[in-house]
Amino acid sequence: MASTDLLVVSAANTRGWSVAAEALAASIRRAGARAEVVTAEPPRRVRTFMLTDLIEAASARRATQRGIEVYEPRQIVYCSITAALLWPRPGAIYLDSLAAENRPGRHGIWQRQVERRRVGEAPLVLAMSPGALRSLRGSPPPTALVPIPVDTPQQPVNGERDIAALTYAGDPVKRRLSLVLEAWTTARRGDETLVVAGFDAPSRPGVRAVGGVSPEEFHSLLTRARVFVAAPRREEYGIAALEALAHGCLLVSAPAPGGYPALELARQLDPRLVSHDLARAVRTALDEPLPDYAQRAAELLEPFSRGAVDKTVAERVLPRLLSR
Repeated sequence: MASTDLLVVSAANTRGWSVAAEALAASIRRAGARAEVVTAEPPRRVRTFMLTDLIEAASARRATQRGIEVYEPRQIVYCSITAALLWPRPGAIYLDSLAAENRPGRHGIWQRQVERRRVGEAPLVLAMSPGALRSLRGSPPPTALVPIPVDTPQQPVNGERDIAALTYAGDPVKRRLSLVLEAWTTARRGDETLVVAGFDAPSRPGVRAVGGVSPEEFHSLLTRARVFVAAPRREEYGIAALEALAHGCLLVSAPAPGGYPALELARQLDPRLVSHDLARAVRTALDEPLPDYAQRAAELLEPFSRGAVDKTVAERVLPRLLSR
């Protein structure tokens, strides 16, 4: 007899995937099934994407083998396409994007070939957003839309919003912090302040860096901010932007490739706030906010709620995987 129903294999390349794996396992348990999580060892830093993905895939393979030996799972879910590339046993794949999209040219010579086989062999693909599979060629595999649940305040946000703007820059290069700071320098008026979370940005007038913060601290900042500013080079999911909308912030973002579901929501809520001219969009958000923005954002975020995700896991994911 299997010791657990589902083994969830977490990649170690980003904290986001660890969060996603734990959230998925929690949803599986709430649906009444047994789930265990194993996490790959963090890879060493190397110079090329091809080698990075190979090392990460090998680490995920070793973690999977350990999990199979300890838990004897009925089924496996690999969190990220990279985690599935060298799998020791076929399983479902939870992904935010494919190498066909984020590993162009020589960067994904071997990954793109292998991922086509893996997606074709998977009993189910769990996609974080509708755009996660848009680069897939051929017939689509059986798919379920399973976002990472978005944390929302326990109570309505009614406190004073004393922070003009907030941005998250855990990776300042990927988040294009320099572009955000440049836009803020142009847009800022009076004593308005931009708070930078996740990175110790250099001090300058109107900018306050708070460095690394806990999820609870970040959510507290979101309840105080009027505007959340984002300018990612590429965004596969973007949980921070979704959480900003859930906490009542206006989302200002530069257009970016990737699944990035919050970008489409932002366009629906107020297209003026999605622009390459970040300074102008920030000023518009601060000076001319639409009065029903937060209410409409809450409605659009319903598919990202814990209840909606749990329903999908219970009705579409588990029956497909555990009936095999």
